[in-house]
Amino acid sequence: MSMHPIAHAAKRPDHPAVIMTGSGKQITYGEMDAESNRFAHLLRARGIGPGDAFAVLLENRIEYFTLIWGSQRAGTMMVPISSRLTAPEAAYIIRDSEAKLLITSTAFAGVLEGIRAECPGLDVLVMDAGGDEDFAAALGAQPTTPIPDQSAGLLMLYSSGTTGRPKGIRPAPPADPDPQAPVPLLGLATLGMGMPADGSMVYLSPAPLYHAAPIGWCSVVHRLGGTVVMMEKFDPEEALKAIERYKVTDSQWVPTHFVRLLRLEPEVRAKYDLSSHQRAIHAAAPCPVPIKQAMIEWWGPIVNEYYAGSEMIGMTLVKSEQWLKKPGTVGVAVHGKLHVCGPDGEELPPGEDGLIFFENDQLPTYHNDPQKTAEAMHPKGWMTLGDIGHVDEDGFLFLTDRKSHMIISGGVNIYPQEIENLLITHPKVMDAAVIGAPCPDLGEKVVAVVQPRNMADAGPALEAELREFLAPQLARIKMPKLFDFRASLPREANGKLYKRELRDEYAAKARAEAEAGAAA
Repeated sequence: MSMHPIAHAAKRPDHPAVIMTGSGKQITYGEMDAESNRFAHLLRARGIGPGDAFAVLLENRIEYFTLIWGSQRAGTMMVPISSRLTAPEAAYIIRDSEAKLLITSTAFAGVLEGIRAECPGLDVLVMDAGGDEDFAAALGAQPTTPIPDQSAGLLMLYSSGTTGRPKGIRPAPPADPDPQAPVPLLGLATLGMGMPADGSMVYLSPAPLYHAAPIGWCSVVHRLGGTVVMMEKFDPEEALKAIERYKVTDSQWVPTHFVRLLRLEPEVRAKYDLSSHQRAIHAAAPCPVPIKQAMIEWWGPIVNEYYAGSEMIGMTLVKSEQWLKKPGTVGVAVHGKLHVCGPDGEELPPGEDGLIFFENDQLPTYHNDPQKTAEAMHPKGWMTLGDIGHVDEDGFLFLTDRKSHMIISGGVNIYPQEIENLLITHPKVMDAAVIGAPCPDLGEKVVAVVQPRNMADAGPALEAELREFLAPQLARIKMPKLFDFRASLPREANGKLYKRELRDEYAAKARAEAEAGAAA
């Protein structure tokens, strides 16, 4: 049996493909198939052929899947854009990807104005707009039959730009151009994670669809004939409510979701029936050990973790049972071969921290950036995502931090992740970011930017409490020199922290102080 929505639409046209938790809107496999065919025709009508790119700037909504599966039949390159970007940032991606069409909605009217100014002549379709650019009208004018030249499409995701300008990750072309050909994630989902292939899966997706994990796993669910239950926006109690209401079997999270769930009052956590829930997968950011321990205690040993990246150069996987024996591990390689290398590219023995590379036949490139591609490559042809970690003697990988986040203070290498993981376990802390700020004496000083659970707690008393909490667990050199309390941190909805924004802010502050000092 073909594992593809085309096959499921033929067999079970009335089975729900997507349900929105907020509005309750639903689309069946039959409807999604017809809409996807229409969209493939619409792309051709707009002059977008195989290999051509189009961009998507949308909130979580049901029509997103029309675009995903339409592109998957039209052989086109779909470029999802983060909904938190400004007009210049979105325009940069549209130009860089050479997108011939932008599909957006009236929710982005303000940003769209700026994009039009920067991309004159760009073809635009807008959902809910009415008039000449109305998406629904343009789609409705197309036939529901398949296009004659169907082929598998590609997805070009742009890195979050947490350390600089976002880069397009250009995937290697599909090994088989048939749109119904299986994809590598399918085997990982069914064999590695035990996801059912009989169409019984009900999958909760609480994150924005423009990210690699939600778009990748939702697509896998549709290939397996399951139902995607999508949240318009993440809310911890609403997520629990959705698991009970829709009898969710599978779900996908990031550590910040776990922290918010655990911060709910005990009676709220106990209120919902989660007995249908069989597999919860998480990734995208390292999860502090006590947070994950608390989730396994609450939900049972159903919490599976993987480590990968939008580049899909490799993946590790760990089930709860293995993780409880080796707390903190992100698992063993299930896709690609792991190598941990020192600064000279030599492979390091077990237990030694180094740059993590994956060896794989299929490797992507960074679009329009041969230098970034070259920097990510090992002389032996392996590729890195820029993470530091080590492998133990059994082949289990442990992550330390991102190479780009390292702080060098007084000549000592300090990894912020260790300090953040401790801070987040303090009961009065909701979120924490640790960065290096310029320091005339030490080169860089350690700064902790903390979001308290209750902003009324912010101040010297909480700082003293946090210092006392960290002192027995942290070497003195790693102790933050400065605590800064804020109502929120610049975090992407997939859990990634925009540390660059914080670092830039402190660097500008340090420059201003230096200039003021010089003037005095």
